[in-house]
Amino acid sequence: MIAAFVASSEFVAAADAQARALGYGRVPAVFVPHPIQDRTDDEMRALAEQALGEVLAAVTAG
Repeated sequence: MIAAFVASSEFVAAADAQARALGYGRVPAVFVPHPIQDRTDDEMRALAEQALGEVLAAVTAG
């Protein structure tokens, strides 16, 4: 089973390519707005709160 993951939107194409290269279909993923490296702690908390529902759905999906 493939676990879900979280990445910034910059990596959508790379995630799809890697999944195909490994012989997987769509891998459960949550993409948050890019960039994240220069965000403040408060901005990161807000991103996490915004993505929480989608993350929970990804990790609990069949």
